[in-house]
Amino acid sequence: MLIVADSSALIALAVCDGLDVILKVYDDLRIPEAVYEEIVAPEKPQSDALGEFLVERVVKVDAGRWVLTAGGLGRGEIEAMALYKQLSADALLIDDHRARVIAEHNHIQCIGALGLLLVAKQRRKLSAITPYVLKLRQSSIFYGDDLLERVLKLAGE
Repeated sequence: MLIVADSSALIALAVCDGLDVILKVYDDLRIPEAVYEEIVAPEKPQSDALGEFLVERVVKVDAGRWVLTAGGLGRGEIEAMALYKQLSADALLIDDHRARVIAEHNHIQCIGALGLLLVAKQRRKLSAITPYVLKLRQSSIFYGDDLLERVLKLAGE
């Protein structure tokens, strides 16, 4: 199974030391060039770890070939959706709500960073997601407390 990723969810997973979880749930990961350029910028959290993890997973994409309802989206989000279509991926890893709504309108199967952690727990690839959630809570990445509590409850933690 193949997953394509956007920057926000990748950064969140890097911040909570969860990048390896992606490959516990999916067989392969690909990202478009625009996402790679965005997340390896020196001012981005975990840019070095992300660059190292993703360097062999970058794909050139012709976003112009895929017409998406993409009002107000960034280049990375548009390219991630286009790459999903180009590769016939199984899922798009994306956290931004507005981008996710547009992706779903374009028949793109989406999962967020927290959803990925939850699926990994449900498939017994992780024994607990609480350590990841605690790291996210202590970071500058914002997830609402209600959402984090709901995910922990779904995980039985």
